[in-house]
Amino acid sequence: MRADSSVAVIGSGLGGLAAACVSAARGHRVTLYDKNDWLGGKAAVLHEGGFRFDMGPTILTVPRVLERIFAEAGRNLHDYLDLRRLDPQWRCFFDDGSRIDLMQDVEAMAADMDRFVPGAGAGEGYKRFIGISQHLHDVSNRFFFWKPVEDLFDTINIRANMNPGTLRDVLSLRMHASVASTIRGKVKDARLAQMLDHFVQYVGSSPYGAPAVLCAIAHMQTAEGVWYPMGGTRAVAEALAKLAGELGATLKPASEVTGLAIENGAVTGLRTRAGTTPYDAVISNMDSVRTYRELVGGEVGKAYEKKSFEPACSGVVLYLGLNRRYEHLNHHDFVFSRDPEEEFDFIYNKGEPAPDPTAYLAAPSSTDPSVAPEGGEALYVLVHTPYLRPHHDWSAMFPAYRQVILDKLKRTGGMPDLEERIVVERHLTPQDIHERYKVLNGAIYGLASHGRVMGAFKPGNRSRQVRGLYLAGGAAHPGPGMPMVMMSGWIAADAHDSDVRGVARRSA
Repeated sequence: MRADSSVAVIGSGLGGLAAACVSAARGHRVTLYDKNDWLGGKAAVLHEGGFRFDMGPTILTVPRVLERIFAEAGRNLHDYLDLRRLDPQWRCFFDDGSRIDLMQDVEAMAADMDRFVPGAGAGEGYKRFIGISQHLHDVSNRFFFWKPVEDLFDTINIRANMNPGTLRDVLSLRMHASVASTIRGKVKDARLAQMLDHFVQYVGSSPYGAPAVLCAIAHMQTAEGVWYPMGGTRAVAEALAKLAGELGATLKPASEVTGLAIENGAVTGLRTRAGTTPYDAVISNMDSVRTYRELVGGEVGKAYEKKSFEPACSGVVLYLGLNRRYEHLNHHDFVFSRDPEEEFDFIYNKGEPAPDPTAYLAAPSSTDPSVAPEGGEALYVLVHTPYLRPHHDWSAMFPAYRQVILDKLKRTGGMPDLEERIVVERHLTPQDIHERYKVLNGAIYGLASHGRVMGAFKPGNRSRQVRGLYLAGGAAHPGPGMPMVMMSGWIAADAHDSDVRGVARRSA
């Protein structure tokens, strides 16, 4: 491989676009393929009846990840995107009729919690929880982020790092604890604990099964804020695609990759319906398990499929064009279930839709009036569901579950006349998500982050099975969520670039 090697990127989700930008900025010849006729993967857009809906992710946090990707090319992110800080970050609606806003400022949030639950010490407990979260975030930055990781041995160089400080950091990862137990150890009120549980929903996992290290997400959000890119999340994909094109990458939508060419355990190219094209390396933004199963295949694919990876949850998404907006909604809202243990038990243990689910709402018209006709709302509703099971027939299940969702919003979200306001409606089910995005069993967030010790680990960005194959996306390290997915693209591109330049130095 040369220092200007040819790189194919499979999939134009945010991870694939990030990888294409970084690889092109480092001087490699990049070609990006996507089976769909648009670029951006789940960060797609729906236009109908004067409404504009982000179809996939809607909450942008940790903008420094994007800033680092653009800085690779000597560009300023803010020349490409107009980012607006959102504070309050979420509005929370509980089953008992109470409400509270999640604020970025920790002291202000703590004071609001004390007013919400007088005399319970909730504010002080929240500050202690954020202190734990900050420490876990710091440890993650040192050992976990911005590097290709597959397991504990990738995070810590035993000889170089096994000193007392490192041992303290490892022990402080709270491997004995879950997200839920860590939160409830500090915040006793059930409603406030339920609000904090939902940081881990960014990675599509149960707070009762996810490792405590994922509490770091709370500090990532309080430290760096929640942002809205004007034009919607779709604007992020468009900015990355524009940058990749400016850097010379060849972008090929409507070009499905059907397999990899592999010789002597190394990638030599990829196959499409047009034939085989040689490449020095491949970065796959397709689901990691499906990459090995469907593109690598053979004994490697079979062996990889035997690994005990569990898909993250899926979801039902409603896109509702309303002729009148609800003034009591924030830009981001959670309408919480009556019982989180029941909800997560149904989704993650029983494998069935929750009878009383939590609904996430995006109501962006107050920030971006262009999403809807004047006075209207482009309401996005997401309810998490189990990943696809063999007996799930969402064409039959959807009508009844749609009504469960709407009834929940009417009852708990203060929208009793919701159905009367709907003038445009579209939806996605787990089956739609599975087919549209080539994800594993309809999982929105890649692989579940369950397990106290290994739950935070995903398939590594540098394949151990196939030389020249690198992985990006929500089903690769460091996992799902917009910033992590884009970081995975940076890591995959950086790992490839480091490997190439290492070879070039040794050859010289």
